[in-house]
Amino acid sequence: MTPMLGRIEASIRQHDLIPPGGEVACLVSGGADSTCLWHALGALGYRVSAVHVNHGLRGADSEEDARFCRETFDADVLEPEQSSSLLLGASEAALRAIRYSATEGRGLRATGHTASDQVETVLYRLVSSGRAGGVKSRREDGVVRPLLGVWREETEAYCRERELPFRLDSSNADTKRGLIRAELLPLLDRLDTRARSNLLALADEEPRLPRTLERTLVELLANRDGTKTADLGGGVRAVREYDTIRLEGAIRWGPWTIESAAEGLEVRGRRPGDRLAGRRKKVQDLLVDAKVPKAERDGWPLVVRGEEVIAMPGIAEAPGWEGAVTWRRRA
Repeated sequence: MTPMLGRIEASIRQHDLIPPGGEVACLVSGGADSTCLWHALGALGYRVSAVHVNHGLRGADSEEDARFCRETFDADVLEPEQSSSLLLGASEAALRAIRYSATEGRGLRATGHTASDQVETVLYRLVSSGRAGGVKSRREDGVVRPLLGVWREETEAYCRERELPFRLDSSNADTKRGLIRAELLPLLDRLDTRARSNLLALADEEPRLPRTLERTLVELLANRDGTKTADLGGGVRAVREYDTIRLEGAIRWGPWTIESAAEGLEVRGRRPGDRLAGRRKKVQDLLVDAKVPKAERDGWPLVVRGEEVIAMPGIAEAPGWEGAVTWRRRA
């Protein structure tokens, strides 16, 4: 195993991206990154298939990319339902979302995002939002990125050493990412040779609160006298009383929105033996009496204080808790 393949395999194991010998669909564009990814995963013993999403935005070039991927990788070529005229001017993020949506149902999908892409993402987010942060090694929808520890120059060298053909994307230079790649990063390299590695390190920083939310909380805590409230958005508000602060607002549980001004309440699903406080009947029996379908009972919200169930939204409230909790349910 070459050192580069060893690094890719180490990243896969570290982030639990693909089971040993597992199946993975490689999203290929025909470029060096995805070509390297497709070949490397096969060399590491994974069962690799290929899929190419043809947006048709570059006319003959797009058709040539599709042909190349079909012939080189035996790729399935997909054409999204949206017409190319509707996609003209779509952002890179929008096109990426279309690709991921079009390939749903194919299990694990691997993309050729590299350390170079990670640096470009960090730089763009710093400039556009003032926050660092990169792309995830593994997304919640089953998209994995095994090459985030490999630089773009390394994928091109990998392909050339093995005489693997690849195509160049003629549209890259016209994008925001292309501007960062062609102009900003070379200037930063001149400023400090450590620029790219330092930007890459920022990709793993923990996300912070949005700036507006930070400012609101700082202002709320600036004075400890009396009581003051602040709207945090999303139906949540912060209440400061002298030197203590608490959050109040709506809890969303499936189709339910549950609110209460009472302190110390939580929302959870039912547990064996649960009873409504002050009542003899079990929660299970109250659900049956209310004719809640069996399939919905485990997901029915219970409002509790400690171990006591004080409300079953839409069904019952414990004595002394009438009106303390309000709720509504989407149809």
